[in-house]
Amino acid sequence: MTQHIDLGKIPVDVIQKDIKNLHLSVYPPTGRVRISAPTRMKLDTIRVYAITKLDWIKKQQKRIREQERETQREYVERESHWVWGRRYLLSLVADGHKPSVELAHGTMVLKVRRGASKKMKQAIVDAWYREQVKTALPALIAKWEPKIDVKVRKYFVRRMKTRWGSCNKRTGNIRFNTDLGRKPAQCLEYVVVHELVHLLEPSHNARFMSLMEKYMPQWKHYRDQLNRLPVQHEKWDY
Repeated sequence: MTQHIDLGKIPVDVIQKDIKNLHLSVYPPTGRVRISAPTRMKLDTIRVYAITKLDWIKKQQKRIREQERETQREYVERESHWVWGRRYLLSLVADGHKPSVELAHGTMVLKVRRGASKKMKQAIVDAWYREQVKTALPALIAKWEPKIDVKVRKYFVRRMKTRWGSCNKRTGNIRFNTDLGRKPAQCLEYVVVHELVHLLEPSHNARFMSLMEKYMPQWKHYRDQLNRLPVQHEKWDY
């Protein structure tokens, strides 16, 4: 069930469902606020919780609205694409070979079949980014699991519009955003540490902050670097 509350000029969507804890999210591109709450929790209780988070909400909305966004990619010759924080110019090769992506001397070579549509080109590039992230993750997870003393059950890489990663403490499963392959490698490592720490502490509370400081003292620098970088153009659902 979805309800609505107002925090002054800030509207908040409240979705009540079968969960144990409150979850607050601020979504791009406009900073829309959503709270997921246990089914039986009173709306007044949810409102009080939202009020205590008002400063955080405003900070997140400001960051989202100010973050630079890439123009929509057209997958045409000499278009800019980013790989691990470095800029590459696209080179299109239309032949009968199997579609692929290769990097060479500052160029991203995209091989496609003749007549390939923009949608097909995007699918090929997205799949390639996904593989880059999937390939980089095992070593990072193996590095940080013993340091943090946690165990990842499964991890997945997928397109995510609103998060760089997500963690389910109950199942031990973690998801990572495909677009991390566009960002500097240290940003991916920061997200790995962030999500592994969530296996110990699911909330962004003082304990979570303390654990991040313990395991990655420079984590705020990486977080700010990640959030300053342009994010991919998206057609948002709301």
